[in-house]
Amino acid sequence: MNKPTLLGSQLLTGNLWKSLSFAMLVCITFSQPVLAQEKQRMLRILTVNGRGVESIPATLAQVVLGVEVQAKTAQEAQKEAARRSSAVVTLLKNRNVEKLQTTGITLNPVYSYKDDIQRLTGYSASNTVSFRIATDKAGQLLDEAVKAGATQISGISFVATDEAIAQAQKQALKEATQEAQQQAEAVFSVLGFQRKEVVSIQINGASAPPPPPRPMFRADAVQTANASTPVEGGEQQVEASVTLEISY
Repeated sequence: MNKPTLLGSQLLTGNLWKSLSFAMLVCITFSQPVLAQEKQRMLRILTVNGRGVESIPATLAQVVLGVEVQAKTAQEAQKEAARRSSAVVTLLKNRNVEKLQTTGITLNPVYSYKDDIQRLTGYSASNTVSFRIATDKAGQLLDEAVKAGATQISGISFVATDEAIAQAQKQALKEATQEAQQQAEAVFSVLGFQRKEVVSIQINGASAPPPPPRPMFRADAVQTANASTPVEGGEQQVEASVTLEISY
């Protein structure tokens, strides 16, 4: 091959690469705005929150009661507290209460103060237990527990059964999801956008907040009543919230 031919071939090749490079640059230059627009369209997301609340009967009473005894010596106080506590626990087991457990055992010195002088006067021993029982049976059982030796009812709260709570949680989640969907439909309808698909789902909560315990009262107040201690459970609320991200 002679020099003119070789030189012409090199020039042709160089021009070809220049043309290809220019074409690629033009393609990239024009494709970047297209990709940006497509990315912007993909990032068009509406975020909505929905909340669901279910109220269910609180058919179980969660009770904390105990025995408190004072005596001159620690041994006497602990022995008497144990005797009375055994009688109370036996009663509770015979009544088939649920989730019975010991929640506290204490033994403390008792002092008196006179003329700024501290004197040991005895000891105080206490045993406490917690349990669950049907709400409609709680009043009578509390009276029986006092007769068996209980001296304090430290607190009572009311809850639904585990099965009822689980069912209510599902219903609350359903309501929360439906509310979020309705909110999205309302927004899209006003703005004239067409919804596409749900791209993210977040369950923020599906729980039954524990009911606050009722205040403590002493057992001697129960003994003054002629009728059975009245106990009303009321209702428990189960809440759920859902966050949806919907593309359009």
